[in-house]
Amino acid sequence: MSISDLEHPAGGYKKIFESCDELAEPIPAHVSGKIPAWLTGSLLRVGPGLFEIGDEPFYHIFDGQALIHKFDLKDGHVTYYRRFIRTDAYVRAMTEKRIVITEFGTAAYPDPCKNIFSRFFTYFQGIEVTDNCLVNIYPIGEDFYACTETNYITKVDPDTLETIKKVDLCNYLSVNGVTAHPHTEPDGTVYNIGNCFGKNMSLAYNIVKIPPPQDDKSDPIEKSKVLVQFPSSERFKPSYVHSFGMTENYFVFVETPVKINLLKFLTSWSIRGTNYMDCFESNDKMGTWFHLATKNPGEYIDHKFRTSAFNLFHHINCYEDQGFIVVDLCTWKGHDFVYNYLYLANVRQNWEEVKKAAMSAPQPEVRRYVLPLDIHREEQGKNLVSLPYTTATAVMCSDGNVWLEPEVLFSGPRQAFEFPQINYKKYCGKNYTFAYGLGLNHFIPDRICKLNVKSKETWIWQEPDAYPSEPLFVQSPDAKDEDDGVLMSIVVKPGVTQRPAFLLILNATDLTEIARAEVDVMIPVTLHGMYKP
Repeated sequence: MSISDLEHPAGGYKKIFESCDELAEPIPAHVSGKIPAWLTGSLLRVGPGLFEIGDEPFYHIFDGQALIHKFDLKDGHVTYYRRFIRTDAYVRAMTEKRIVITEFGTAAYPDPCKNIFSRFFTYFQGIEVTDNCLVNIYPIGEDFYACTETNYITKVDPDTLETIKKVDLCNYLSVNGVTAHPHTEPDGTVYNIGNCFGKNMSLAYNIVKIPPPQDDKSDPIEKSKVLVQFPSSERFKPSYVHSFGMTENYFVFVETPVKINLLKFLTSWSIRGTNYMDCFESNDKMGTWFHLATKNPGEYIDHKFRTSAFNLFHHINCYEDQGFIVVDLCTWKGHDFVYNYLYLANVRQNWEEVKKAAMSAPQPEVRRYVLPLDIHREEQGKNLVSLPYTTATAVMCSDGNVWLEPEVLFSGPRQAFEFPQINYKKYCGKNYTFAYGLGLNHFIPDRICKLNVKSKETWIWQEPDAYPSEPLFVQSPDAKDEDDGVLMSIVVKPGVTQRPAFLLILNATDLTEIARAEVDVMIPVTLHGMYKP
Protein backbone atom coordinates (compact mmCIF):
# COMPACT_ATOMS: atom_id res chain seq x y z
CA MET A 1 0.00 0.00 0.00
CA SER A 2 1.40 3.47 -0.64
CA ILE A 3 -0.53 5.05 2.18
CA SER A 4 1.53 6.56 4.97
CA ASP A 5 1.05 5.09 8.40
CA LEU A 6 3.48 7.62 9.86
CA GLU A 7 2.45 10.42 12.17
CA HIS A 8 4.57 13.57 12.53
CA PRO A 9 3.88 14.90 16.04
CA ALA A 10 7.35 16.50 16.25
CA GLY A 11 6.43 18.77 13.34
CA GLY A 12 9.89 18.46 11.79
CA TYR A 13 8.39 19.32 8.38
CA LYS A 14 8.23 22.98 9.48
CA LYS A 15 11.99 23.17 8.86
CA ILE A 16 11.57 22.67 5.10
CA PHE A 17 9.67 25.96 5.06
CA GLU A 18 12.48 28.02 6.63
CA SER A 19 14.93 30.38 4.93
CA CYS A 20 18.49 29.30 4.31
CA ASP A 21 21.70 30.90 3.00
CA GLU A 22 23.25 30.20 -0.34
CA LEU A 23 26.67 28.50 -0.45
CA ALA A 24 29.92 30.22 -1.41
CA GLU A 25 31.18 27.02 -3.02
CA PRO A 26 30.12 23.37 -3.42
CA ILE A 27 30.43 21.25 -0.28
CA PRO A 28 31.38 17.55 -0.24
CA ALA A 29 28.74 14.99 0.73
CA HIS A 30 29.29 11.92 2.87
CA VAL A 31 28.35 8.91 0.72
CA SER A 32 27.06 5.63 2.12
CA GLY A 33 26.17 2.70 -0.13
CA LYS A 34 27.57 2.55 -3.66
CA ILE A 35 26.58 5.01 -6.36
CA PRO A 36 26.34 3.25 -9.76
CA ALA A 37 29.45 4.00 -11.85
CA TRP A 38 27.30 5.14 -14.79
CA LEU A 39 25.52 7.80 -12.73
CA THR A 40 27.61 10.89 -13.50
CA GLY A 41 25.86 14.19 -13.88
CA SER A 42 23.92 16.82 -11.96
CA LEU A 43 20.60 16.74 -10.18
CA LEU A 44 19.18 20.26 -10.50
CA ARG A 45 16.20 21.33 -8.35
CA VAL A 46 14.45 24.64 -7.65
CA GLY A 47 12.16 25.83 -4.90
CA PRO A 48 11.64 28.65 -2.39
CA GLY A 49 14.70 29.40 -0.25
CA LEU A 50 13.93 32.77 1.32
CA PHE A 51 10.60 33.02 3.14
CA GLU A 52 10.84 36.62 4.34
CA ILE A 53 12.61 39.86 3.43
CA GLY A 54 13.73 41.59 6.62
CA ASP A 55 10.64 41.54 8.81
CA GLU A 56 8.21 41.19 5.89
CA PRO A 57 7.00 37.59 5.53
CA PHE A 58 5.91 35.81 2.37
CA TYR A 59 2.57 34.13 2.93
CA HIS A 60 2.29 31.34 0.38
CA ILE A 61 4.43 28.31 -0.40
CA PHE A 62 4.88 29.64 -3.98
CA ASP A 63 6.16 33.06 -2.82
CA GLY A 64 9.59 32.28 -1.34
CA GLN A 65 12.47 33.52 -3.47
CA ALA A 66 13.86 31.04 -6.02
CA LEU A 67 16.83 28.96 -4.91
CA ILE A 68 18.56 26.55 -7.29
CA HIS A 69 20.16 23.39 -5.85
CA LYS A 70 22.68 21.06 -7.46
CA PHE A 71 24.05 17.68 -6.49
CA ASP A 72 27.01 16.75 -8.71
CA LEU A 73 27.86 13.05 -9.03
CA LYS A 74 31.21 11.90 -10.38
CA ASP A 75 33.27 8.72 -9.78
CA GLY A 76 31.22 7.83 -6.72
CA HIS A 77 31.79 11.28 -5.15
CA VAL A 78 29.06 13.85 -4.57
CA THR A 79 29.06 17.60 -3.92
CA TYR A 80 26.16 19.92 -3.11
CA TYR A 81 25.83 23.57 -4.12
CA ARG A 82 23.06 26.18 -4.10
CA ARG A 83 22.51 29.79 -5.12
CA PHE A 84 19.63 32.22 -5.22
CA ILE A 85 18.53 33.05 -8.72
CA ARG A 86 19.18 36.76 -9.37
CA THR A 87 15.67 37.57 -10.54
CA ASP A 88 14.43 41.17 -10.52
CA ALA A 89 12.15 40.21 -7.62
CA TYR A 90 15.15 38.98 -5.59
CA VAL A 91 17.69 41.66 -6.51
CA ARG A 92 15.30 44.54 -5.85
CA ALA A 93 14.12 43.01 -2.58
CA MET A 94 17.74 42.66 -1.43
CA THR A 95 18.51 46.24 -2.46
CA GLU A 96 15.45 47.84 -0.87
CA LYS A 97 15.23 45.35 2.05
CA ARG A 98 11.51 44.84 1.50
CA ILE A 99 9.16 42.93 -0.77
CA VAL A 100 9.08 44.98 -3.98
CA ILE A 101 7.24 42.72 -6.45
CA THR A 102 3.93 41.04 -5.66
CA GLU A 103 4.20 37.26 -5.47
CA PHE A 104 1.58 34.52 -5.75
CA GLY A 105 0.08 35.01 -2.30
CA THR A 106 1.89 38.12 -0.99
CA ALA A 107 1.18 41.69 -2.07
CA ALA A 108 3.96 44.24 -2.41
CA TYR A 109 3.17 47.81 -1.37
CA PRO A 110 4.73 51.00 -2.71
CA ASP A 111 7.66 52.27 -0.69
CA PRO A 112 6.20 54.12 2.32
CA CYS A 113 9.16 56.53 2.27
CA LYS A 114 8.33 57.90 -1.17
CA ASN A 115 6.09 60.95 -1.38
CA ILE A 116 2.35 60.63 -1.90
CA PHE A 117 2.50 61.46 -5.63
CA SER A 118 5.01 58.76 -6.51
CA ARG A 119 3.10 56.29 -4.31
CA PHE A 120 -0.14 57.19 -6.05
CA PHE A 121 1.59 56.85 -9.41
CA THR A 122 2.98 53.37 -8.61
CA TYR A 123 -0.51 52.20 -7.68
CA PHE A 124 -1.82 53.08 -11.11
CA GLN A 125 1.03 51.77 -13.16
CA GLY A 126 -0.73 48.44 -12.94
CA ILE A 127 0.80 45.12 -12.27
CA GLU A 128 4.47 44.33 -12.30
CA VAL A 129 4.59 40.62 -13.02
CA THR A 130 6.93 38.50 -10.91
CA ASP A 131 9.89 36.68 -12.44
CA ASN A 132 10.47 34.58 -9.29
CA CYS A 133 11.23 31.33 -11.13
CA LEU A 134 10.96 28.81 -8.29
CA VAL A 135 8.89 26.07 -9.91
CA ASN A 136 10.98 24.13 -12.44
CA ILE A 137 14.09 24.08 -14.62
CA TYR A 138 14.23 22.71 -18.18
CA PRO A 139 16.34 22.87 -21.34
CA ILE A 140 15.51 24.88 -24.45
CA GLY A 141 18.03 24.26 -27.24
CA GLU A 142 21.46 24.25 -25.62
CA ASP A 143 20.33 26.46 -22.73
CA PHE A 144 18.70 25.91 -19.34
CA TYR A 145 15.84 27.98 -17.95
CA ALA A 146 14.30 28.28 -14.50
CA CYS A 147 10.62 29.13 -14.64
CA THR A 148 7.44 29.93 -12.82
CA GLU A 149 4.04 30.42 -14.51
CA THR A 150 4.32 33.99 -15.76
CA ASN A 151 5.70 35.24 -19.09
CA TYR A 152 9.23 35.43 -17.65
CA ILE A 153 11.76 32.61 -17.72
CA THR A 154 15.34 32.96 -16.48
CA LYS A 155 18.38 31.55 -18.23
CA VAL A 156 20.82 29.97 -15.76
CA ASP A 157 24.20 28.28 -16.03
CA PRO A 158 23.70 24.66 -14.92
CA ASP A 159 27.37 24.35 -13.88
CA THR A 160 28.02 27.56 -11.91
CA LEU A 161 24.31 28.23 -11.10
CA GLU A 162 24.82 31.83 -12.18
CA THR A 163 21.87 33.82 -13.46
CA ILE A 164 22.43 34.80 -17.09
CA LYS A 165 19.36 36.71 -18.25
CA LYS A 166 15.62 37.20 -17.94
CA VAL A 167 13.59 36.38 -21.04
CA ASP A 168 10.09 37.77 -21.69
CA LEU A 169 8.18 35.21 -23.77
CA CYS A 170 5.65 37.92 -24.71
CA ASN A 171 8.31 39.32 -27.03
CA TYR A 172 8.07 36.15 -29.13
CA LEU A 173 4.64 34.65 -28.55
CA SER A 174 1.05 35.66 -28.02
CA VAL A 175 0.65 34.22 -24.48
CA ASN A 176 0.16 35.81 -21.06
CA GLY A 177 2.36 33.16 -19.47
CA VAL A 178 3.25 29.51 -19.91
CA THR A 179 3.26 26.52 -17.58
CA ALA A 180 6.30 25.20 -15.75
CA HIS A 181 5.66 21.77 -17.29
CA PRO A 182 6.60 21.82 -20.96
CA HIS A 183 6.82 18.63 -23.04
CA THR A 184 10.01 17.82 -24.92
CA GLU A 185 10.44 15.54 -27.92
CA PRO A 186 13.58 13.41 -28.42
CA ASP A 187 14.96 15.94 -30.96
CA GLY A 188 14.67 18.79 -28.42
CA THR A 189 11.43 20.38 -29.68
CA VAL A 190 9.62 21.96 -26.72
CA TYR A 191 5.83 22.37 -26.43
CA ASN A 192 4.00 24.39 -23.79
CA ILE A 193 0.59 25.93 -23.14
CA GLY A 194 -0.54 29.34 -21.93
CA ASN A 195 -3.65 31.50 -22.05
CA CYS A 196 -3.97 34.49 -24.36
CA PHE A 197 -6.44 37.02 -25.70
CA GLY A 198 -7.67 35.98 -29.13
CA LYS A 199 -9.97 37.78 -31.56
CA ASN A 200 -12.30 40.45 -30.10
CA MET A 201 -10.68 40.16 -26.66
CA SER A 202 -12.00 36.60 -26.42
CA LEU A 203 -9.95 34.26 -24.35
CA ALA A 204 -8.16 31.13 -25.56
CA TYR A 205 -5.32 28.76 -24.69
CA ASN A 206 -2.37 28.47 -27.06
CA ILE A 207 -0.07 25.49 -27.53
CA VAL A 208 3.32 26.93 -28.41
CA LYS A 209 6.17 25.15 -30.15
CA ILE A 210 9.85 26.00 -29.65
CA PRO A 211 12.08 24.28 -32.24
CA PRO A 212 15.09 22.08 -31.34
CA PRO A 213 18.72 23.39 -31.17
CA GLN A 214 19.51 25.34 -34.35
CA ASP A 215 22.42 24.51 -36.66
CA ASP A 216 23.36 28.19 -36.89
CA LYS A 217 23.49 28.36 -33.05
CA SER A 218 20.69 30.96 -33.01
CA ASP A 219 18.24 31.03 -30.11
CA PRO A 220 15.31 28.62 -30.73
CA ILE A 221 13.01 30.89 -28.67
CA GLU A 222 13.23 33.48 -31.46
CA LYS A 223 11.71 30.90 -33.82
CA SER A 224 8.91 29.81 -31.49
CA LYS A 225 5.32 29.91 -32.73
CA VAL A 226 1.73 29.20 -31.75
CA LEU A 227 0.76 25.77 -33.06
CA VAL A 228 -2.90 25.39 -32.14
CA GLN A 229 -5.53 27.20 -30.07
CA PHE A 230 -8.08 25.77 -27.59
CA PRO A 231 -11.24 27.79 -26.92
CA SER A 232 -12.11 28.88 -23.39
CA SER A 233 -15.36 27.88 -21.67
CA GLU A 234 -15.74 31.40 -20.26
CA ARG A 235 -14.98 34.68 -21.96
CA PHE A 236 -13.12 36.58 -19.23
CA LYS A 237 -12.18 33.72 -16.95
CA PRO A 238 -9.40 31.39 -18.06
CA SER A 239 -9.00 28.18 -16.09
CA TYR A 240 -5.82 27.78 -14.10
CA VAL A 241 -3.54 25.48 -16.11
CA HIS A 242 -0.44 23.88 -14.60
CA SER A 243 0.32 21.10 -17.12
CA PHE A 244 -1.08 19.40 -20.21
CA GLY A 245 -0.88 16.04 -21.95
CA MET A 246 0.84 14.98 -25.16
CA THR A 247 0.66 11.70 -27.07
CA GLU A 248 2.40 10.89 -30.36
CA ASN A 249 -0.30 12.65 -32.41
CA TYR A 250 -2.43 14.67 -29.98
CA PHE A 251 -2.45 17.33 -27.28
CA VAL A 252 -4.77 16.90 -24.30
CA PHE A 253 -5.90 19.99 -22.39
CA VAL A 254 -8.03 19.64 -19.25
CA GLU A 255 -10.03 22.77 -18.41
CA THR A 256 -10.90 22.75 -14.71
CA PRO A 257 -13.41 24.88 -12.74
CA VAL A 258 -10.61 26.81 -10.97
CA LYS A 259 -10.73 30.18 -12.73
CA ILE A 260 -8.70 33.38 -12.89
CA ASN A 261 -11.07 36.35 -12.83
CA LEU A 262 -9.31 38.63 -15.33
CA LEU A 263 -11.51 41.66 -14.68
CA LYS A 264 -10.73 41.39 -10.99
CA PHE A 265 -7.10 40.83 -11.84
CA LEU A 266 -6.90 43.97 -13.97
CA THR A 267 -8.96 46.27 -11.74
CA SER A 268 -8.26 45.37 -8.13
CA TRP A 269 -4.55 45.08 -8.78
CA SER A 270 -4.07 48.73 -9.54
CA ILE A 271 -5.81 50.03 -6.45
CA ARG A 272 -5.13 47.98 -3.36
CA GLY A 273 -2.69 45.31 -2.19
CA THR A 274 -4.02 42.40 -4.19
CA ASN A 275 -2.05 39.28 -5.07
CA TYR A 276 -2.52 36.51 -7.60
CA MET A 277 -4.35 34.24 -5.13
CA ASP A 278 -7.05 36.94 -4.66
CA CYS A 279 -8.00 36.64 -8.32
CA PHE A 280 -8.87 32.95 -8.30
CA GLU A 281 -12.45 31.79 -8.03
CA SER A 282 -14.28 28.52 -8.64
CA ASN A 283 -17.05 27.91 -11.11
CA ASP A 284 -19.20 25.43 -9.19
CA LYS A 285 -21.43 24.72 -12.22
CA MET A 286 -19.11 23.83 -15.11
CA GLY A 287 -17.49 20.59 -13.95
CA THR A 288 -14.34 19.74 -15.92
CA TRP A 289 -13.88 19.81 -19.71
CA PHE A 290 -11.39 17.78 -21.73
CA HIS A 291 -10.13 19.19 -25.04
CA LEU A 292 -8.18 17.51 -27.84
CA ALA A 293 -6.11 18.83 -30.72
CA THR A 294 -3.99 17.14 -33.33
CA LYS A 295 -0.28 17.86 -33.32
CA ASN A 296 0.71 17.84 -36.96
CA PRO A 297 -0.90 19.90 -38.35
CA GLY A 298 -2.22 21.54 -35.18
CA GLU A 299 -6.02 21.45 -35.34
CA TYR A 300 -8.64 21.65 -32.61
CA ILE A 301 -11.03 18.67 -32.46
CA ASP A 302 -14.52 19.81 -31.58
CA HIS A 303 -15.67 16.91 -29.39
CA LYS A 304 -17.28 17.92 -26.11
CA PHE A 305 -15.88 15.76 -23.31
CA ARG A 306 -17.25 16.55 -19.86
CA THR A 307 -16.88 15.16 -16.36
CA SER A 308 -17.40 16.21 -12.74
CA ALA A 309 -15.34 18.95 -11.08
CA PHE A 310 -11.74 18.42 -10.01
CA ASN A 311 -8.51 20.37 -9.55
CA LEU A 312 -5.59 19.25 -11.69
CA PHE A 313 -1.94 20.17 -11.38
CA HIS A 314 -0.03 17.24 -12.85
CA HIS A 315 -0.61 14.97 -15.80
CA ILE A 316 1.14 11.62 -15.32
CA ASN A 317 1.08 10.43 -18.94
CA CYS A 318 -1.32 9.86 -21.82
CA TYR A 319 -1.22 7.64 -24.89
CA GLU A 320 -3.23 6.42 -27.89
CA ASP A 321 -4.61 2.89 -28.04
CA GLN A 322 -7.03 1.40 -30.60
CA GLY A 323 -8.85 4.64 -31.35
CA PHE A 324 -8.83 5.92 -27.76
CA ILE A 325 -6.72 8.36 -25.78
CA VAL A 326 -5.89 7.17 -22.27
CA VAL A 327 -5.24 10.07 -19.87
CA ASP A 328 -3.74 9.46 -16.40
CA LEU A 329 -3.99 12.36 -13.93
CA CYS A 330 -3.31 13.32 -10.31
CA THR A 331 -6.69 14.85 -9.46
CA TRP A 332 -8.20 16.56 -6.39
CA LYS A 333 -11.97 16.16 -6.15
CA GLY A 334 -14.27 19.18 -6.35
CA HIS A 335 -13.94 22.83 -7.38
CA ASP A 336 -12.45 24.23 -4.15
CA PHE A 337 -8.91 25.46 -5.06
CA VAL A 338 -6.21 23.26 -3.49
CA TYR A 339 -3.73 26.19 -3.33
CA ASN A 340 -6.00 27.72 -0.66
CA TYR A 341 -4.55 25.08 1.67
CA LEU A 342 -0.91 25.80 0.83
CA TYR A 343 -0.40 29.02 2.74
CA LEU A 344 2.74 28.80 4.87
CA ALA A 345 0.67 29.38 8.01
CA ASN A 346 -1.17 26.12 7.20
CA VAL A 347 1.82 23.89 6.52
CA ARG A 348 3.79 25.28 9.47
CA GLN A 349 1.13 24.32 12.00
CA ASN A 350 1.46 21.54 14.52
CA TRP A 351 0.65 18.08 13.18
CA GLU A 352 -2.84 17.81 14.68
CA GLU A 353 -3.76 21.19 13.15
CA VAL A 354 -2.27 20.24 9.77
CA LYS A 355 -4.38 17.09 9.79
CA LYS A 356 -7.51 19.02 10.77
CA ALA A 357 -7.07 21.54 7.94
CA ALA A 358 -6.55 18.75 5.38
CA MET A 359 -9.87 17.20 6.39
CA SER A 360 -11.82 19.94 4.62
CA ALA A 361 -9.53 20.17 1.58
CA PRO A 362 -10.31 18.46 -1.75
CA GLN A 363 -9.44 14.76 -1.71
CA PRO A 364 -6.63 13.47 -3.94
CA GLU A 365 -7.07 10.56 -6.35
CA VAL A 366 -5.06 9.14 -9.26
CA ARG A 367 -7.50 8.68 -12.13
CA ARG A 368 -7.54 7.30 -15.64
CA TYR A 369 -9.91 8.85 -18.20
CA VAL A 370 -10.43 7.40 -21.66
CA LEU A 371 -11.47 9.62 -24.58
CA PRO A 372 -12.87 7.94 -27.72
CA LEU A 373 -11.71 9.54 -30.98
CA ASP A 374 -14.49 8.04 -33.10
CA ILE A 375 -17.79 9.49 -31.89
CA HIS A 376 -21.24 9.05 -33.46
CA ARG A 377 -24.31 10.91 -32.15
CA GLU A 378 -26.56 7.89 -32.61
CA GLU A 379 -24.72 5.87 -29.97
CA GLN A 380 -26.50 7.69 -27.16
CA GLY A 381 -26.44 6.15 -23.68
CA LYS A 382 -23.89 3.49 -24.58
CA ASN A 383 -20.35 3.21 -23.17
CA LEU A 384 -18.06 4.04 -26.09
CA VAL A 385 -14.92 2.66 -24.41
CA SER A 386 -14.05 -0.84 -25.61
CA LEU A 387 -10.51 -1.14 -24.24
CA PRO A 388 -10.48 -4.45 -22.34
CA TYR A 389 -8.19 -3.34 -19.49
CA THR A 390 -10.00 -0.32 -18.06
CA THR A 391 -13.28 0.40 -16.27
CA ALA A 392 -13.23 4.06 -17.41
CA THR A 393 -16.32 4.95 -19.44
CA ALA A 394 -17.39 7.54 -22.02
CA VAL A 395 -21.12 7.90 -22.70
CA MET A 396 -22.79 10.04 -25.38
CA CYS A 397 -25.51 12.25 -23.86
CA SER A 398 -28.57 13.63 -25.63
CA ASP A 399 -26.99 17.13 -25.79
CA GLY A 400 -24.02 15.80 -27.80
CA ASN A 401 -21.64 15.90 -24.83
CA VAL A 402 -19.61 12.80 -24.05
CA TRP A 403 -19.69 12.17 -20.29
CA LEU A 404 -16.53 10.63 -18.87
CA GLU A 405 -16.21 8.52 -15.72
CA PRO A 406 -12.73 7.56 -14.55
CA GLU A 407 -11.05 4.40 -13.40
CA VAL A 408 -9.41 5.07 -10.02
CA LEU A 409 -5.77 3.95 -10.06
CA PHE A 410 -4.93 5.01 -6.52
CA SER A 411 -6.93 6.51 -3.67
CA GLY A 412 -6.33 6.97 0.05
CA PRO A 413 -8.06 9.58 2.22
CA ARG A 414 -5.82 12.67 2.48
CA GLN A 415 -2.97 10.65 0.94
CA ALA A 416 -1.88 12.07 -2.39
CA PHE A 417 0.29 10.50 -5.04
CA GLU A 418 1.65 13.74 -6.53
CA PHE A 419 4.62 15.26 -8.43
CA PRO A 420 4.41 12.26 -10.79
CA GLN A 421 7.34 11.07 -12.90
CA ILE A 422 7.71 8.33 -15.51
CA ASN A 423 10.49 6.92 -17.68
CA TYR A 424 9.90 10.04 -19.80
CA LYS A 425 12.54 9.51 -22.50
CA LYS A 426 11.11 6.16 -23.56
CA TYR A 427 7.46 6.27 -22.50
CA CYS A 428 6.14 9.83 -22.75
CA GLY A 429 3.00 9.63 -24.88
CA LYS A 430 3.23 5.83 -25.06
CA ASN A 431 1.49 2.90 -23.37
CA TYR A 432 3.39 2.54 -20.09
CA THR A 433 3.25 0.66 -16.78
CA PHE A 434 5.02 2.59 -14.01
CA ALA A 435 4.61 6.00 -12.40
CA TYR A 436 6.69 7.35 -9.51
CA GLY A 437 5.49 10.03 -7.14
CA LEU A 438 5.91 11.96 -3.95
CA GLY A 439 3.47 10.83 -1.28
CA LEU A 440 1.74 13.71 0.50
CA ASN A 441 0.28 12.83 3.89
CA HIS A 442 -2.23 15.64 4.69
CA PHE A 443 -0.11 17.85 2.32
CA ILE A 444 3.17 16.93 4.09
CA PRO A 445 5.62 15.03 1.82
CA ASP A 446 6.66 11.90 3.73
CA ARG A 447 7.23 9.04 1.28
CA ILE A 448 8.27 8.08 -2.23
CA CYS A 449 5.83 5.88 -4.11
CA LYS A 450 5.78 3.73 -7.20
CA LEU A 451 2.52 2.77 -8.89
CA ASN A 452 1.88 0.07 -11.47
CA VAL A 453 -0.93 1.73 -13.44
CA LYS A 454 -1.98 -1.61 -14.94
CA SER A 455 -2.16 -3.78 -11.80
CA LYS A 456 -2.52 -0.92 -9.26
CA GLU A 457 0.29 -2.47 -7.20
CA THR A 458 2.24 0.06 -5.12
CA TRP A 459 5.71 0.24 -3.56
CA ILE A 460 6.87 2.73 -0.96
CA TRP A 461 10.07 4.14 0.54
CA GLN A 462 9.69 5.86 3.90
CA GLU A 463 11.65 6.72 7.04
CA PRO A 464 10.35 8.26 10.28
CA ASP A 465 10.58 12.09 10.30
CA ALA A 466 12.06 12.19 6.80
CA TYR A 467 10.67 14.55 4.16
CA PRO A 468 11.56 13.69 0.54
CA SER A 469 11.12 15.67 -2.69
CA GLU A 470 9.75 14.67 -6.10
CA PRO A 471 11.62 11.52 -7.24
CA LEU A 472 13.30 11.86 -10.65
CA PHE A 473 13.77 8.73 -12.75
CA VAL A 474 17.10 8.12 -14.49
CA GLN A 475 17.28 5.13 -16.81
CA SER A 476 20.29 2.80 -16.59
CA PRO A 477 22.42 2.71 -19.74
CA ASP A 478 21.73 -0.98 -20.54
CA ALA A 479 18.04 -0.91 -19.51
CA LYS A 480 15.78 -3.63 -20.87
CA ASP A 481 12.69 -3.02 -18.74
CA GLU A 482 10.71 0.20 -18.31
CA ASP A 483 11.75 0.52 -14.64
CA ASP A 484 15.46 -0.32 -15.07
CA GLY A 485 17.04 2.70 -13.45
CA VAL A 486 17.23 4.78 -10.29
CA LEU A 487 15.12 7.37 -8.53
CA MET A 488 16.81 10.48 -7.12
CA SER A 489 15.23 12.57 -4.37
CA ILE A 490 16.40 15.17 -1.87
CA VAL A 491 15.41 14.06 1.64
CA VAL A 492 15.47 16.20 4.78
CA LYS A 493 15.58 14.79 8.34
CA PRO A 494 15.27 17.93 10.49
CA GLY A 495 15.51 16.02 13.78
CA VAL A 496 19.06 14.73 13.33
CA THR A 497 21.98 16.79 14.62
CA GLN A 498 24.54 15.89 11.94
CA ARG A 499 23.99 15.99 8.19
CA PRO A 500 20.21 16.61 8.21
CA ALA A 501 19.77 16.46 4.40
CA PHE A 502 20.78 13.97 1.75
CA LEU A 503 20.49 12.94 -1.85
CA LEU A 504 18.74 9.56 -1.84
CA ILE A 505 19.29 7.08 -4.69
CA LEU A 506 16.77 4.24 -4.90
CA ASN A 507 16.50 1.24 -7.18
CA ALA A 508 13.46 2.14 -9.32
CA THR A 509 12.41 -1.50 -9.61
CA ASP A 510 11.63 -2.12 -5.92
CA LEU A 511 12.45 1.19 -4.16
CA THR A 512 15.31 -0.32 -2.16
CA GLU A 513 18.09 2.08 -1.21
CA ILE A 514 21.26 2.04 -3.32
CA ALA A 515 23.09 4.99 -1.75
CA ARG A 516 22.71 8.30 0.05
CA ALA A 517 24.95 11.37 0.00
CA GLU A 518 24.52 13.39 3.21
CA VAL A 519 25.34 17.06 3.67
CA ASP A 520 25.73 19.17 6.79
CA VAL A 521 23.17 21.85 5.84
CA MET A 522 19.39 22.03 5.94
CA ILE A 523 17.71 22.03 2.52
CA PRO A 524 14.30 23.69 2.18
CA VAL A 525 11.45 22.26 0.10
CA THR A 526 12.07 21.91 -3.65
CA LEU A 527 9.27 21.73 -6.22
CA HIS A 528 10.57 20.35 -9.52
CA GLY A 529 13.82 19.79 -11.33
CA MET A 530 15.78 17.66 -13.76
CA TYR A 531 18.74 15.34 -14.08
CA LYS A 532 21.44 16.56 -16.47
CA PRO A 533 23.79 13.72 -17.51
